[in-house]
Amino acid sequence: MILVFDFGSQTTHLISRRVRDLGVYSEMVSYKTKASQLRKRKDVEGIILSGGPAAAYIPDSLTVDKQVFELGVPVLGICYGMQLMGQLLGGRVKLGKDKEFGRVKVSLGKNRLFKGLRSQQSVWMSHGDQVIKLPTDFKAGGRSRYAKHIAMADEKRDLYGVQFHPEVEHTDKGQMMLKNFVIDICQAKKTWSRGEWLKQEIEKIKNEVGEDKLICGLSGGVDSSTAARMVYKAVGKQLRCVYVDTGLMRLGETEQVEKDFKKLFGKNLVVIKAENQFLKRLRGVIDPEEKRRRIGELFIRLFEKEAKKWGGVKWLVQGTIYPDVIESAKKHDTAEVIKTHHNVGGLPAKMELGLVEPLRDLYKDEVRQIAKKLGLPESVRWRQPFPGPGLGIRIRGEVTKERLERLRQAEAILQEEMGKIMKPKETWQTFVVYVPLETTGVKADERSFEEMIAIRSLTSSDAMTADWTRLPYDLLAKVSTRIVNEVTGINRVVYDITTKPPATMEWE
Repeated sequence: MILVFDFGSQTTHLISRRVRDLGVYSEMVSYKTKASQLRKRKDVEGIILSGGPAAAYIPDSLTVDKQVFELGVPVLGICYGMQLMGQLLGGRVKLGKDKEFGRVKVSLGKNRLFKGLRSQQSVWMSHGDQVIKLPTDFKAGGRSRYAKHIAMADEKRDLYGVQFHPEVEHTDKGQMMLKNFVIDICQAKKTWSRGEWLKQEIEKIKNEVGEDKLICGLSGGVDSSTAARMVYKAVGKQLRCVYVDTGLMRLGETEQVEKDFKKLFGKNLVVIKAENQFLKRLRGVIDPEEKRRRIGELFIRLFEKEAKKWGGVKWLVQGTIYPDVIESAKKHDTAEVIKTHHNVGGLPAKMELGLVEPLRDLYKDEVRQIAKKLGLPESVRWRQPFPGPGLGIRIRGEVTKERLERLRQAEAILQEEMGKIMKPKETWQTFVVYVPLETTGVKADERSFEEMIAIRSLTSSDAMTADWTRLPYDLLAKVSTRIVNEVTGINRVVYDITTKPPATMEWE
């Protein structure tokens, strides 16, 4: 296996997942793991040190047992992992004059990590600190416009470092770099497959819940649908699916979900109409984190109420996936909170039901692959991600019925025009955001002072990083024209061209 030491990067878990993509088992462990613990293990074939928000040159910063570099197994440091390796082994790290975020053109040197790659590459950076002096016996492995050392290597000891993130899809040939490290340098054995994982998880669910009843919070998306299908294969009619119409859904969405999922679950699907309850809970709320907490808590209370009606229910099934978990992480040893997801950080402290979350360690594209193995239809597998809090977090500021209606109408226009020229799988996510910022315009030769709609479209595979979609100008022009003409109170449409990071996918 390959061990990934976690220093709190938002993409630490993604490193482990990329290793699994190579057919090699991988585990995340705490940065506090001691070399003495690893000497007892015979299955560790390599170690990767993740990135993180700390600074290697600050006293009491997150560090690793220096003896890890003396274990005789290859080590790869990524971002903070490279900086920490450099600092601990005699080099020097400091805050650079210029920071680098997003795609950066770099020149790579020649070493085993970059075997088969061109010297000029586009990589994904997210750093301010940099290694300014290499440790003894290390050779420079590349540079960028602002950083002298964006890679380093001591090939005699198989110690490597890269300042960029090979694990994210926006680094060209990043997976090839990881393959060079895991397969060629570490010579790790291929023993892992998703099919085997699925069998093990279904068996694990059977053993965990026994004869208990479960309810599943079903949204209609691929995550909750796949979780429901897995649990249904494990326990059959012990499962009941519950769809909550929050009033925060897109135009016609509730009707479509009812139609699609009654084919899959029949009478085991319950629909709860709760628009008034959600709007009441959100009245006057502006802070996005508070919106998510209130929505998350109300979801749970409605599930608990339904569970009591059925009687004897002990478990709640959720389609939580790993990006939900890491972005909602509490500030503990490493991870920073990015935003609270209603199904993770938005859960109330006291719950009557235990949680079953079979997809908690997977990414969206992995979930789609599992969904295919489970026989879910393509329309469900490729449904674009829609947040659990729905349109509640696509309205900046207070959520009102009037704003929801405007947003629904604008969203429907966008999806209608997109559907004419593109298939759902051609973009990761395309949606609109209601921006209650009044701007001056002209309508019917008169001054208008109305609000704004923003369009956001992204390409991604795992939701950890994303690039903005280069939508055709003619499409954007048509959508903009229709929105300002057909949606009351809107006189301006803008297009968001920010990558993730530094932005998140949703605005809130």
